[in-house]
Amino acid sequence: MATNEPVVVHEDEPQVYDEAETEEAEQVMDESRGPLEESGCTHTDESEEEMEDSVAEDMHRFEQSFKNITQRYRLINRIGEGTFSTVYKAEDLLYDQYENDWNLEEKENSWFSPQSKQRTCRRKPRFVAIKKIYVTSSPMRIFNELDLLHDLRNSPNVCPLITAFRCHDQVIAVLPYFQHRDFRDYFRDMTVSEMRSYFFSLFTAVQAVHEKKIIHRDIKPTNFLYSPTQRRGVLVDFGLAEREGTDWHACNCSYDEKERRHRYQTSHYASMKQQFREAGQAPPPPTYPKEDTRHSRRANRAGTRGFRAPEVLLKCTAQTVQIDVWSCGVILLTLLSRRFPFFHSADDIDAYIELCTIFGRRRMMEAAILHGQVLQTNIPTISESGHSWEKILLWCTNRNKKDGAGLTEEELEAVEFMKCCLELDPLRRITAEEALRHPFILGREGANGESSEAMQLE
Repeated sequence: MATNEPVVVHEDEPQVYDEAETEEAEQVMDESRGPLEESGCTHTDESEEEMEDSVAEDMHRFEQSFKNITQRYRLINRIGEGTFSTVYKAEDLLYDQYENDWNLEEKENSWFSPQSKQRTCRRKPRFVAIKKIYVTSSPMRIFNELDLLHDLRNSPNVCPLITAFRCHDQVIAVLPYFQHRDFRDYFRDMTVSEMRSYFFSLFTAVQAVHEKKIIHRDIKPTNFLYSPTQRRGVLVDFGLAEREGTDWHACNCSYDEKERRHRYQTSHYASMKQQFREAGQAPPPPTYPKEDTRHSRRANRAGTRGFRAPEVLLKCTAQTVQIDVWSCGVILLTLLSRRFPFFHSADDIDAYIELCTIFGRRRMMEAAILHGQVLQTNIPTISESGHSWEKILLWCTNRNKKDGAGLTEEELEAVEFMKCCLELDPLRRITAEEALRHPFILGREGANGESSEAMQLE
């Protein structure tokens, strides 16, 4: 039950770390597992009866280590395992002893079927998701996640926090359990019409998060639990989320266009290019300094490989909520291309090269300069202007426009929406609020009717 008592958070004594070691450690801790590395993050009820011995042993150890948890919950199965936590499906044994405003199913029964109360008088199991946060997570990271979830209560399509417990150094968060399907089971067959409903539900959640000036930082299919039959989903896992402006420092992109142009023209890079131009010589080939005395650029790079926005890859120090919109665009690209994951790079450099292959050298150089960076590459396969999204999608789906098998009108409309989400300049990228007003979203079935698709948890 909620109390008004302040939350006491343990903070370790400040220590001095080696900069290189710290950056490497942060890279590991802020790297959410990739789509192919995540373990069963979207199990459905059909898999409930199947349990490996290792999972049963893990659940038994959890019950033994967390005092009195078996008196409150009956663990059923492990339904997710990530970088920072493990999630279990459990039955809430004390459900009837508390107010359960978070239970959407119960609300819908009371709204749409007054007689349902009589039919549900019998005790039926009430399921929750128990998120066991690893002890390797810092106390401040754990507190931050719980604090943000508390602020996002009553937000549509956002997973609410029911309660949380601590036993010694172990913290668990109790969340609602949502019926959903594994993204890998339906992404190849989803029609454009179904995509409209998917992204209406997703951007409803993203808008609610962004209204609170919160950046999710890890939007991807496994963090949006979607039910194709009900055409609605819920955004989960705020383990990497942060408030907009956290550790904010001025970046080149935070200045107006006139100031950015001045800073570029007076930079060492621009003056060096000018010298070679005046001498009638070509600039030297890209090189890497053997002894670079400059301090490394530090910025939050948390997220999942393949879903990071270009400004994250470029270590922008003034990141905004717009990085989430980029991630949503990558999900749409995955659905249209029928390829999951679409991007599969080993590190940030490879990820940026992947984008260069699509957008071309010229646009990616402009994106780098926007954030005070310089792109130099001698990779011959990177063209100057890149490739069109239509050409890429036709190639991915084994179609040929010459044979009359081009993109349909609906697909072209989806591509236009995707372009708005995958805009390289975050200042020009569509916002979540604008996305909900885009013709692609407004064209969904039932858009003019009553909006019962958004899961308002009040």
